[in-house]
Amino acid sequence: MFRQYKAHPWHGVSIGNLYPEIVTAFVEIVPTDTVKYEVDKDSGYLSIDRPQKYSNIIPALYGFLPQTYSGQQVAELCNKALGRTDIVGDSDPVDICILTEKDIVHGDLLVKCRPIGGFRLLDTNEADDKLIAVMRNDVIYGHYRNMSDIPEQVIERLKHYFTTYKDIPGSDTRRTELVSIYDVDVAHDIIRRAINDYKENFWMIK
Repeated sequence: MFRQYKAHPWHGVSIGNLYPEIVTAFVEIVPTDTVKYEVDKDSGYLSIDRPQKYSNIIPALYGFLPQTYSGQQVAELCNKALGRTDIVGDSDPVDICILTEKDIVHGDLLVKCRPIGGFRLLDTNEADDKLIAVMRNDVIYGHYRNMSDIPEQVIERLKHYFTTYKDIPGSDTRRTELVSIYDVDVAHDIIRRAINDYKENFWMIK
């Protein structure tokens, strides 16, 4: 059966039946993009969020997991890990970076990938997890199973991007804080929790 209209990438696309081991991600930006694109939550179309600073080029595909939501259960895990009670979810789908040796020249596409860990980021007091995955069957990265498999240089480039990409030029204030790095088991837990948060908040959407 054909759809009359394009499916909304957050609500109308399935994460897949093999989650959390294998997931379908929607890619918004790629390393060659000089502006940060972001899905408009109402229409589902990519919109320009802001220009990228010259030093803020992400060394991976970047997007989110469809039908996930950073809500109460995701925040609960973050609070437990940090011994806090004041952190809330950021009310967005869960972000994901996908490592691949291929030169993907544009976003607005779906990619099957395998999560292997992630960064626990805080944006003020909001949980803003960045899952790290490898493209399924990728020649270079496809055999990675945990964050420890990733070269340190790649980890450092990812860390630099996510700790500076929301900074305002001329300001010394950092919006984001990278508080820890976690492996595949935690990434899987976050995916399950984010799916539950989505079902709790968007139960009316088929």
